[in-house]
Amino acid sequence: MKIRIDSVHGHDDTYGERVLLTALQDCDLCYYMIADTTYTSNGKISNKHRHVKWFSPLDVKTGERVALYSGNGTYSKEVHSGTTWHKIYWNSGTKIWNDDADAAVLFELNNWNTTSSR
Repeated sequence: MKIRIDSVHGHDDTYGERVLLTALQDCDLCYYMIADTTYTSNGKISNKHRHVKWFSPLDVKTGERVALYSGNGTYSKEVHSGTTWHKIYWNSGTKIWNDDADAAVLFELNNWNTTSSR
């Protein structure tokens, strides 16, 4: 993967909650999806994904950081202490993460197929 999840911060605060990621190589975020899930009773990652965010097209360079906020907002790009930060918003309108029972799962999507359900 060209992106790494570093941490989840601000649990239970709709507008402060955020997942922090780092670009390990130049890439387009549209090939990544992040989901929150829980753990099973035996401590393994559950296959029940409650919230899913497929990133929109956005080129990020090696070493740049991404902050994915749970709340509402508009994309912005800022430089702090020499590091470029991309602030992206889930626009969920609700809290996603909690302190003890959630896991952030990052998916790399190299290929996909879709069809209408009509």
